[in-house]
Amino acid sequence: MKNAKLFLIAASIIVALTASAEAGPREDIIAGFTAEGAGAPNPDNGKMMFNKNYASGKPDTPGCTTCHGSNPSQGGETRTGKPIDPMAVSKTPDRFTDKAKVDKWFLRNCQGVIGRECTAQEKVDFISFMMTQ
Repeated sequence: MKNAKLFLIAASIIVALTASAEAGPREDIIAGFTAEGAGAPNPDNGKMMFNKNYASGKPDTPGCTTCHGSNPSQGGETRTGKPIDPMAVSKTPDRFTDKAKVDKWFLRNCQGVIGRECTAQEKVDFISFMMTQ
C-alpha cells in the first residue's frame, strides 16, 4: 500500500512536470483567451477565417489571404510591399508567442479585414489552425 501511494505521488509529479514543460507562451496566450470565454480550439474554424473574404472590413483587405497569401506556410506581403513571414507556426516558430504582438495584430487585422474586433474564440481558433500548419 505504501509503495502504491509513493508510485502515485511520483507519477503525479512526472505528469505535472511534463505538462509544464510542454506548455509555453503560445499555450499561455490561448489559456488567456479561454479565460475570456473561448471554448475548445477549433482549427477548422480558424482555417475558414483565414480563407474567407469578408465584405464588412476595408475594401482593399477583404481577407487574410490578401496580404498573407493563400498558403500559411509561405510568406506574404503588405500592401506597401513589405514582406510578411509565414503565418504557419512550423515555418515561423515564434509566431503567436508574444502577447503584446498577438493583441496588436489581431486588433489591427480583425478591424481591417472583418470590420470589428475578433472574439476570444476566433483568436483561439485562428491560432490553433496556424499551429497545425
